[in-house]
Amino acid sequence: MVLESIIKPTRAEQKPAEMVLVGFIYSTIAILLSLWVFESHASLIAVFLTVMASIPLMIGTIVLEEKKSLTKSEKHILKEHIKALKLFVYLFLGFVGAFTLWFVVLPSQTIQNLFSVQLQTIAAINARISGNAIGNSFLFEIIINNLKVLFFCIFFSFFYGAGAIFILTWNASVISAAIGSFIRNNIESYAQHIGLAKIAGYFHIVSLGVLKYMTHGILEIVAYFIGGLAGGLISVAIVKHGYRSEKFNNIILDVLNLTVLAVVLIVIAGIIEVFVTPVFFS
Repeated sequence: MVLESIIKPTRAEQKPAEMVLVGFIYSTIAILLSLWVFESHASLIAVFLTVMASIPLMIGTIVLEEKKSLTKSEKHILKEHIKALKLFVYLFLGFVGAFTLWFVVLPSQTIQNLFSVQLQTIAAINARISGNAIGNSFLFEIIINNLKVLFFCIFFSFFYGAGAIFILTWNASVISAAIGSFIRNNIESYAQHIGLAKIAGYFHIVSLGVLKYMTHGILEIVAYFIGGLAGGLISVAIVKHGYRSEKFNNIILDVLNLTVLAVVLIVIAGIIEVFVTPVFFS
Protein backbone atom coordinates (compact mmCIF):
# COMPACT_ATOMS: atom_id res chain seq x y z
CA MET A 1 0.00 0.00 0.00
CA VAL A 2 2.81 2.43 0.78
CA LEU A 3 4.70 1.98 -2.49
CA GLU A 4 1.62 2.03 -4.71
CA SER A 5 0.54 5.30 -3.06
CA ILE A 6 3.71 7.16 -4.07
CA ILE A 7 2.16 8.37 -7.31
CA LYS A 8 -1.15 8.02 -9.18
CA PRO A 9 -1.52 7.39 -12.95
CA THR A 10 -2.95 10.86 -13.67
CA ARG A 11 -0.05 12.63 -11.95
CA ALA A 12 2.45 10.21 -13.49
CA GLU A 13 1.22 11.09 -16.99
CA GLN A 14 1.39 14.81 -16.21
CA LYS A 15 4.93 14.58 -14.79
CA PRO A 16 6.48 11.44 -16.29
CA ALA A 17 10.06 12.40 -15.38
CA GLU A 18 9.18 11.76 -11.73
CA MET A 19 8.83 8.09 -12.64
CA VAL A 20 12.61 7.77 -12.85
CA LEU A 21 12.78 8.35 -9.09
CA VAL A 22 9.74 6.12 -8.49
CA GLY A 23 11.30 3.29 -10.51
CA PHE A 24 14.60 3.77 -8.68
CA ILE A 25 12.81 3.54 -5.30
CA TYR A 26 10.79 0.47 -6.32
CA SER A 27 13.91 -1.41 -7.49
CA THR A 28 16.15 -0.31 -4.64
CA ILE A 29 13.69 -1.45 -1.99
CA ALA A 30 13.20 -4.72 -3.88
CA ILE A 31 16.97 -5.29 -4.08
CA LEU A 32 17.56 -4.58 -0.39
CA LEU A 33 14.67 -6.79 0.71
CA SER A 34 15.70 -9.65 -1.58
CA LEU A 35 19.28 -9.56 -0.27
CA TRP A 36 18.07 -9.40 3.31
CA VAL A 37 15.39 -12.11 3.22
CA PHE A 38 16.06 -14.27 0.13
CA GLU A 39 19.77 -13.76 -0.54
CA SER A 40 20.37 -17.07 -2.34
CA HIS A 41 17.47 -16.35 -4.73
CA ALA A 42 17.85 -12.58 -4.87
CA SER A 43 18.32 -12.43 -8.65
CA LEU A 44 14.68 -13.39 -9.26
CA ILE A 45 13.11 -12.15 -6.03
CA ALA A 46 14.35 -8.58 -6.70
CA VAL A 47 12.63 -8.63 -10.08
CA PHE A 48 9.47 -10.11 -8.57
CA LEU A 49 9.25 -7.50 -5.80
CA THR A 50 9.85 -4.67 -8.28
CA VAL A 51 7.00 -6.04 -10.41
CA MET A 52 4.69 -6.26 -7.38
CA ALA A 53 5.28 -2.59 -6.58
CA SER A 54 4.63 -1.56 -10.20
CA ILE A 55 1.44 -3.52 -10.93
CA PRO A 56 -1.10 -1.08 -9.37
CA LEU A 57 0.36 1.82 -11.36
CA MET A 58 0.43 -0.22 -14.58
CA ILE A 59 -3.17 -1.37 -14.23
CA GLY A 60 -4.37 2.12 -13.32
CA THR A 61 -2.62 3.56 -16.38
CA ILE A 62 -4.03 0.93 -18.73
CA VAL A 63 -7.57 1.57 -17.45
CA LEU A 64 -7.02 5.30 -17.97
CA GLU A 65 -5.81 4.72 -21.54
CA GLU A 66 -8.80 2.48 -22.29
CA LYS A 67 -11.10 5.36 -21.38
CA LYS A 68 -9.17 7.62 -23.73
CA SER A 69 -9.58 5.10 -26.56
CA LEU A 70 -13.34 5.52 -26.26
CA THR A 71 -13.47 9.30 -25.87
CA LYS A 72 -10.68 10.53 -28.15
CA SER A 73 -10.68 10.51 -31.94
CA GLU A 74 -8.34 8.21 -33.84
CA LYS A 75 -6.39 11.28 -34.90
CA HIS A 76 -5.58 12.28 -31.33
CA ILE A 77 -5.47 8.96 -29.49
CA LEU A 78 -1.83 8.16 -30.30
CA LYS A 79 -0.80 11.53 -28.89
CA GLU A 80 -2.64 10.63 -25.69
CA HIS A 81 -0.99 7.21 -25.52
CA ILE A 82 2.43 8.86 -25.79
CA LYS A 83 1.86 10.26 -22.30
CA ALA A 84 1.49 6.73 -20.92
CA LEU A 85 4.48 5.49 -22.90
CA LYS A 86 6.63 8.28 -21.46
CA LEU A 87 5.52 7.21 -18.00
CA PHE A 88 6.50 3.59 -18.68
CA VAL A 89 9.86 4.45 -20.25
CA TYR A 90 10.86 6.73 -17.38
CA LEU A 91 9.81 4.01 -14.92
CA PHE A 92 11.99 1.54 -16.82
CA LEU A 93 14.94 3.95 -16.74
CA GLY A 94 14.50 4.18 -12.98
CA PHE A 95 14.73 0.38 -12.79
CA VAL A 96 17.87 0.38 -14.93
CA GLY A 97 19.44 3.14 -12.86
CA ALA A 98 18.87 1.30 -9.59
CA PHE A 99 19.98 -2.13 -10.81
CA THR A 100 23.06 -0.65 -12.50
CA LEU A 101 24.09 1.41 -9.48
CA TRP A 102 23.87 -1.56 -7.12
CA PHE A 103 25.72 -3.76 -9.60
CA VAL A 104 28.60 -1.28 -9.70
CA VAL A 105 28.90 -0.55 -5.96
CA LEU A 106 28.14 -3.89 -4.29
CA PRO A 107 30.88 -6.46 -3.52
CA SER A 108 31.54 -9.15 -6.12
CA GLN A 109 30.05 -12.00 -4.07
CA THR A 110 26.85 -10.03 -3.46
CA ILE A 111 26.61 -9.27 -7.17
CA GLN A 112 26.83 -13.00 -7.92
CA ASN A 113 23.82 -13.59 -5.67
CA LEU A 114 21.85 -10.60 -6.90
CA PHE A 115 22.49 -11.04 -10.65
CA SER A 116 23.35 -14.73 -11.04
CA VAL A 117 20.53 -15.57 -13.46
CA GLN A 118 20.97 -12.32 -15.37
CA LEU A 119 24.70 -12.98 -15.85
CA GLN A 120 23.93 -16.48 -17.11
CA THR A 121 21.48 -14.97 -19.59
CA ILE A 122 24.09 -12.47 -20.82
CA ALA A 123 26.67 -15.26 -21.23
CA ALA A 124 24.19 -17.26 -23.32
CA ILE A 125 23.39 -14.22 -25.48
CA ASN A 126 27.08 -13.45 -26.03
CA ALA A 127 27.76 -17.06 -27.00
CA ARG A 128 24.95 -16.92 -29.55
CA ILE A 129 26.17 -13.60 -30.93
CA SER A 130 29.78 -14.80 -31.26
CA GLY A 131 28.57 -17.72 -33.33
CA ASN A 132 26.87 -15.46 -35.87
CA ALA A 133 28.46 -13.19 -38.44
CA ILE A 134 27.16 -9.63 -38.53
CA GLY A 135 24.92 -9.31 -41.55
CA ASN A 136 21.43 -9.76 -42.94
CA SER A 137 20.94 -13.25 -41.48
CA PHE A 138 21.89 -12.03 -38.00
CA LEU A 139 19.63 -8.99 -38.43
CA PHE A 140 16.74 -11.32 -39.27
CA GLU A 141 17.45 -13.42 -36.16
CA ILE A 142 17.59 -10.34 -33.92
CA ILE A 143 14.31 -9.00 -35.30
CA ILE A 144 12.54 -12.36 -34.95
CA ASN A 145 13.73 -12.75 -31.33
CA ASN A 146 12.62 -9.21 -30.46
CA LEU A 147 9.25 -9.75 -32.14
CA LYS A 148 8.79 -12.84 -29.96
CA VAL A 149 9.39 -10.70 -26.87
CA LEU A 150 6.96 -8.08 -28.22
CA PHE A 151 4.18 -10.62 -28.65
CA PHE A 152 4.95 -12.13 -25.24
CA CYS A 153 4.35 -8.64 -23.83
CA ILE A 154 1.03 -8.43 -25.66
CA PHE A 155 -0.10 -11.86 -24.48
CA PHE A 156 1.11 -11.38 -20.90
CA SER A 157 -0.81 -8.12 -20.64
CA PHE A 158 -3.86 -9.68 -22.26
CA PHE A 159 -4.00 -12.61 -19.82
CA TYR A 160 -2.61 -10.93 -16.69
CA GLY A 161 -3.57 -7.26 -17.15
CA ALA A 162 -0.18 -5.75 -16.34
CA GLY A 163 1.78 -8.94 -17.06
CA ALA A 164 4.16 -7.23 -19.49
CA ILE A 165 5.79 -5.39 -16.58
CA PHE A 166 7.42 -8.69 -15.54
CA ILE A 167 9.14 -9.10 -18.91
CA LEU A 168 10.20 -5.46 -18.94
CA THR A 169 11.52 -5.51 -15.38
CA TRP A 170 13.46 -8.67 -16.19
CA ASN A 171 14.90 -6.94 -19.27
CA ALA A 172 15.84 -3.95 -17.10
CA SER A 173 17.78 -6.21 -14.74
CA VAL A 174 19.58 -7.96 -17.63
CA ILE A 175 20.47 -4.68 -19.35
CA SER A 176 21.69 -3.31 -16.01
CA ALA A 177 23.88 -6.35 -15.44
CA ALA A 178 25.40 -5.86 -18.90
CA ILE A 179 25.97 -2.13 -18.33
CA GLY A 180 27.30 -2.77 -14.83
CA SER A 181 29.71 -5.45 -16.06
CA PHE A 182 30.99 -3.09 -18.76
CA ILE A 183 31.51 -0.29 -16.22
CA ARG A 184 33.22 -2.47 -13.60
CA ASN A 185 35.54 -4.14 -16.10
CA ASN A 186 36.57 -0.88 -17.72
CA ILE A 187 37.00 0.98 -14.44
CA GLU A 188 39.35 -1.75 -13.20
CA SER A 189 41.38 -1.55 -16.40
CA TYR A 190 41.34 2.25 -16.37
CA ALA A 191 42.48 2.40 -12.75
CA GLN A 192 45.41 0.10 -13.44
CA HIS A 193 46.70 2.12 -16.37
CA ILE A 194 45.74 5.70 -15.51
CA GLY A 195 45.28 5.79 -11.75
CA LEU A 196 42.47 7.12 -9.62
CA ALA A 197 43.10 10.80 -10.26
CA LYS A 198 41.37 11.00 -13.63
CA ILE A 199 37.81 11.18 -12.36
CA ALA A 200 36.49 12.34 -15.73
CA GLY A 201 37.54 9.02 -17.18
CA TYR A 202 35.10 7.20 -14.93
CA PHE A 203 32.20 9.33 -16.12
CA HIS A 204 33.32 8.59 -19.68
CA ILE A 205 33.22 4.86 -18.98
CA VAL A 206 29.75 5.09 -17.42
CA SER A 207 28.49 7.05 -20.43
CA LEU A 208 29.92 4.48 -22.85
CA GLY A 209 28.35 1.64 -20.88
CA VAL A 210 24.91 3.24 -21.00
CA LEU A 211 25.14 4.23 -24.67
CA LYS A 212 26.37 0.81 -25.78
CA TYR A 213 23.23 -0.94 -24.58
CA MET A 214 20.64 1.82 -24.72
CA THR A 215 21.30 3.16 -28.25
CA HIS A 216 19.10 0.45 -29.72
CA GLY A 217 17.69 -0.78 -26.41
CA ILE A 218 15.49 2.25 -25.77
CA LEU A 219 13.61 1.67 -29.06
CA GLU A 220 13.07 -1.98 -28.16
CA ILE A 221 11.79 -1.05 -24.71
CA VAL A 222 9.37 1.53 -26.14
CA ALA A 223 8.10 -1.15 -28.54
CA TYR A 224 7.62 -3.63 -25.69
CA PHE A 225 5.72 -1.06 -23.63
CA ILE A 226 3.52 -0.33 -26.63
CA GLY A 227 2.84 -4.06 -26.89
CA GLY A 228 2.08 -4.24 -23.18
CA LEU A 229 -0.31 -1.31 -23.49
CA ALA A 230 -2.01 -2.90 -26.51
CA GLY A 231 -2.53 -6.22 -24.73
CA GLY A 232 -3.79 -4.47 -21.62
CA LEU A 233 -6.29 -2.43 -23.63
CA ILE A 234 -7.77 -5.59 -25.16
CA SER A 235 -7.99 -7.23 -21.73
CA VAL A 236 -9.78 -4.25 -20.14
CA ALA A 237 -12.07 -3.82 -23.18
CA ILE A 238 -13.25 -7.45 -23.05
CA VAL A 239 -13.98 -7.26 -19.32
CA LYS A 240 -15.82 -3.93 -19.52
CA HIS A 241 -17.56 -4.06 -22.90
CA GLY A 242 -17.51 -7.62 -24.24
CA TYR A 243 -16.04 -8.55 -27.61
CA ARG A 244 -19.17 -7.89 -29.70
CA SER A 245 -19.71 -4.26 -28.83
CA GLU A 246 -18.91 -1.23 -30.97
CA LYS A 247 -16.68 0.11 -28.21
CA PHE A 248 -14.60 -3.06 -28.38
CA ASN A 249 -14.21 -2.65 -32.14
CA ASN A 250 -12.93 0.90 -31.64
CA ILE A 251 -10.35 -0.30 -29.14
CA ILE A 252 -9.23 -3.14 -31.45
CA LEU A 253 -8.49 -0.55 -34.17
CA ASP A 254 -6.42 1.39 -31.65
CA VAL A 255 -4.60 -1.81 -30.64
CA LEU A 256 -3.80 -2.67 -34.26
CA ASN A 257 -2.29 0.78 -34.80
CA LEU A 258 -0.18 0.39 -31.66
CA THR A 259 1.00 -3.08 -32.71
CA VAL A 260 2.08 -1.89 -36.16
CA LEU A 261 4.02 0.97 -34.57
CA ALA A 262 5.72 -1.45 -32.17
CA VAL A 263 6.77 -3.76 -35.02
CA VAL A 264 8.26 -0.82 -36.95
CA LEU A 265 10.29 0.21 -33.88
CA ILE A 266 11.55 -3.37 -33.45
CA VAL A 267 12.83 -3.42 -37.04
CA ILE A 268 14.57 -0.04 -36.65
CA ALA A 269 16.13 -1.14 -33.34
CA GLY A 270 17.41 -4.34 -34.97
CA ILE A 271 19.08 -2.40 -37.78
CA ILE A 272 20.77 -0.10 -35.26
CA GLU A 273 21.90 -3.03 -33.09
CA VAL A 274 23.43 -4.98 -35.98
CA PHE A 275 24.90 -2.25 -38.19
CA VAL A 276 25.33 0.90 -36.05
CA THR A 277 26.16 -0.08 -32.46
CA PRO A 278 29.16 -2.34 -33.40
CA VAL A 279 30.76 0.54 -35.34
CA PHE A 280 30.96 2.78 -32.26
CA PHE A 281 31.20 0.20 -29.45
CA SER A 282 33.07 -2.74 -30.92
